[in-house]
Amino acid sequence: MKRLLIGIAAFASFAAASALAADLPVKAPIYTKAPVYVDPPFDWTGFYVGGNLGYSWGRSSDTSTLTDAAGTVLLVTSDKSNLDGIVGGGQIGYNWQVQNWVVGLEADIQGTDEKGSRAFSITTGPQFCFNLCPPPVTTSFALSQKIDWFGTVRGRVGILAAPKVLLYATGGLAYGQVNTNETQAVGVAAPVAFSSSNTNVGWTVGVGVEGVISGNWTARLEYLYVDLGTVSGSFVLPSTNIISYNSHITDNILRAGVNYKFGGPVVAKY
Repeated sequence: MKRLLIGIAAFASFAAASALAADLPVKAPIYTKAPVYVDPPFDWTGFYVGGNLGYSWGRSSDTSTLTDAAGTVLLVTSDKSNLDGIVGGGQIGYNWQVQNWVVGLEADIQGTDEKGSRAFSITTGPQFCFNLCPPPVTTSFALSQKIDWFGTVRGRVGILAAPKVLLYATGGLAYGQVNTNETQAVGVAAPVAFSSSNTNVGWTVGVGVEGVISGNWTARLEYLYVDLGTVSGSFVLPSTNIISYNSHITDNILRAGVNYKFGGPVVAKY
């Protein structure tokens, strides 16, 4: 009986201690917060250099005239030829950022393989004679033109669609060299070739989008319309006739590029 009473008393003491422990406040666990990544802002102000590669859809709107030695017009022909090909080169510039606006100056130089050609012909011979007349003679011409290179000096004005995405318009001076080759073939005789080069100054306008891809590197996609004006020249043929060309050269350029901006980006501190 005595042992039973002692056991009941021990159990009661254990139960009371457990109830008291349950009523004591429990401290909340301590969690360590992971650092929050803050994307560093990008300052567009500064010098940059880069390269580009693209494709061009050029056009030559030509009027060619054939005259004899006395200046009499024998033929006038007008037509268009496409001067299409790959373009690639480099650019350098400087930007100024004012809040969400970016203005700048840029110069670039491009090499191209844009080329095209057109053909025309004229048939000559005596008109008022009989069986003793020689047969008519057909003279064929092929006018081939190539944009060897061009460059631009442009202003840029843009607005930030996001801190690291720039939408811009651009325009300014364009200049370039156009090489022209003329081939004359008379009957079955071997063709005779002539060539000349013109360096012209014109204008350009365009639009583009540019975005930060990593650190100080940006990538862009740009469209330019280039007008190099009119190139002209003339060649004296073996027959002493003169063939003259007068070609208006324009170009549509779509190109992608990358730039590196000098000066480190702002890094967030914790």
